[in-house]
Parts: sequence; C-alpha cells; structure tokens
Amino acid sequence: MVLAREGATTALRGRRRALQQLVVAAVFVVALVGLAVRAPRLDARPHPARASSAPARDVRQRSISGAAAISLPFATHAGRSELPGPYLAPGSDPRVLPGDVLVADEGNDRLVVVDPEGNVVWRFPRRGDLPSGTTFLSPDDAFFSPGGSEIIATEESDQVVSLVSVSRARLLWRFGQPGVPGSGPDQLSNPDDAMLLPNGDVVIADIKNCSILVTRVGMHAPLERLGAQDTACYHAPPQRFGSPNGAFPLPDGNYLVTEINGDWVDEMSLSGKILWSTHPPGVAYPSDTNEISPGVFLTVDYSTPGQIVEFDRHGRLLWRYGPTSGPGMLRTPSLCEPVPTNGDILCNDDGNDRVVVIDPRTDRIVWQYGHDGVPGSAPGYLSGPDGVDLAPPYSMLARHSATIGLPSLVCATGLPPGACTVFAHR
Repeated sequence: MVLAREGATTALRGRRRALQQLVVAAVFVVALVGLAVRAPRLDARPHPARASSAPARDVRQRSISGAAAISLPFATHAGRSELPGPYLAPGSDPRVLPGDVLVADEGNDRLVVVDPEGNVVWRFPRRGDLPSGTTFLSPDDAFFSPGGSEIIATEESDQVVSLVSVSRARLLWRFGQPGVPGSGPDQLSNPDDAMLLPNGDVVIADIKNCSILVTRVGMHAPLERLGAQDTACYHAPPQRFGSPNGAFPLPDGNYLVTEINGDWVDEMSLSGKILWSTHPPGVAYPSDTNEISPGVFLTVDYSTPGQIVEFDRHGRLLWRYGPTSGPGMLRTPSLCEPVPTNGDILCNDDGNDRVVVIDPRTDRIVWQYGHDGVPGSAPGYLSGPDGVDLAPPYSMLARHSATIGLPSLVCATGLPPGACTVFAHR
C-alpha cells in the first residue's frame, strides 16, 4: 500500500510538472504573439503592383486637420528614410525635403499636399467640401497663409481668388466672379499669384488688367490698384505693367513683380515706388520671380524647353538650368522656389505633369512626384501642376511673415501728386 501511494504521488507530481510546463509554454507563445502584433512590419509598405488601388492615407488626413494642428498642420520630416515610397519616381530621395509639399494640381481641379515619401496627406475639394452649385476650377497657384491655417489659391482661367481653410476644408472667401473676367469692383482678369499678408490684406497680380491689386479678406472691391486697369499691357511701372504674373514678397517689405511682356522684373513698394527693373537673362516668358538669397533672384521660363535662371538686380546670369532633351528637360514650368534647408530648388513642371526638386550643384533631379508627360489623378499622378509651396514653417509666406505687411503709403492710379492715402497694414 505504501508503494502504491508513493507511485501515485510520483505520477501526480509528474502530471503537475507537465501541466506547469504547458502553462509556461502557453504564456510564452501568447507573449510572442503580442510582440509580433505590436512590432512594425518591414513589409508594410504597399507593393508597387497594388499602388494604383491603394487608398489615400485618410487616417493621417483626419489627424492633421484637427483643431490642435492649426498652428502647424503639416509635418516636418528631418531624418526621414532615404527610400522613396511607391508613388515617387525611381531615384527620389525624400530627405531633400524638410516637410510636405502643396501642389496646385490644375488639370485635376484640386489642391493636394504630398509628403516627402510621395503620399497624399490632404486634398481639396473632396466630395461634400463645396456647397451645392459652387465650383473650384483650374487652381494655378496656391500658397499657405503666413500662419499655415489657410491656403490662398488663384483660379486664373475662372477669374477667381479663393481662400481655403486647411482644417475644415471649406471656402472662407472669394474675390472675383467665377467665369466672368472684368475690371469692375469684384472682378479680375486672369489673376495670378495672390499673396495673403498677416493682417488679412491680399496682393494680386491681375494679368490682363495690367495691374497689381490690393484688397482684404472679406471684401469684394479693391482697396488700391497700381496700374492702368485696361488691356494695354506694357512696361511702364507703376502706371501700367506688361502683363504681371507675380508679385512676391521680399525681406525688405517690397515686392518683386514679374512682367511677361518684354521680360521684366521690378522691385516695387506698395506706394508704387520702383527701386529697380531688369531683364532676366535669356528668358522668353518669365514667370513667378522670387528671391532665393540676398540679391539673388530666381525666375522660370514658361517655354519648351523651359529654364530656371538665377540672376542679380543688374540682370547678370548667376546660374541656369535648361536641358534641351532627356528626362531633365522642363516643359512650360511656371514656378520654382528655394528649399531653404539645403539650397535645392522645388519646381512644378507643368507640361511634364510632375513636381521636381533639382540640386543646383549637380543639375540633377533628386525628387519627383508625377509621371513624365502622363497626366492622371491616381496616387502618384498629377495633371498640369501649376503651383507649389512648402508646408510651414518653410512656406513662402511663413518665411516672409516678419517683413510682409509693413506700413506703406499707397497711391491710387490717376491721383495728382500729393494725393496719396496712407494704407495702414494692421
């Protein structure tokens, strides 16, 4: 009996040890499964073969459009991976961009924001963003407001300037009559490059009215206008301008005006004082000239093949990018601006349906979103993009916010000497 009890006890202990071992093994397996679930998958990137059907990143879109994101709605990307996402052109390096890129995708009637890896993280308009009967057509330029919470866009061929809320994806204000060109109180004629100042004033290059117009968000009439406001566009600033297609802010509080007719660039105050005028060297159709460093200016040649030209106030050539063949050739580019973190140049190459970053040290394209000469609206595609801007704090107007909107004296065209009025920028 004793031996039987000892045998039974030994068997019971064996079963207990086996059960304990099973419990330990089960806990270990559960822990491994938990770790696997939480660990990032190295193969989580969408496969290129499935890229065309992959949805936009709506989760991030919701996160950047929340109220907490108003001060800086888009991301900066210092230290990103050098590996491009599936929607970028081969050889693109996401590290050349410090943050997201706003694109005025004119042929698709939309604005999109693309991150350095090529993912669309915001777009306007989506279904339901516009009131019934309202259109948003052919945006040809778009810029973040100085604070980053709005985007101001020119719909040049539709004769309208629109202000869009980033967080709410809603139209906040419009100037102009959609589809109706004119020179009346609430009319424009091929407006280009509207600049929103920190105080809510708006400076518009009104191409076919040969003038620079100043108005204010919420208003539907110009506060002031420099230029002839007729269709005789030629170089005689400030009385008239040769089809001005840009009025970009400068660090000294003045503006850099580009005149298509005659290939002119002028530095001008909002009082109408012209500080200097020059010809960008060797350019047939200048577009959207801006300053990239003190005394160094950049314009693009809206031609095929296109060019990017850097020059000084005397019209001396400092650098030119203009391949006449091959994948580096530009077709009717309309806007380039500096990447302030590394000296590269961000450009929309309209006729090639792409946005590119060019390294001026090597004259090579180092980042590209869009397919060469293949318009489309799927992820990775654009259609005639006509404007770009970096996300704040690297955006055009954020970088100039400390100096734009300075007090200035504005004279209405046609007033006699001494009849100027003080236009207080608050």
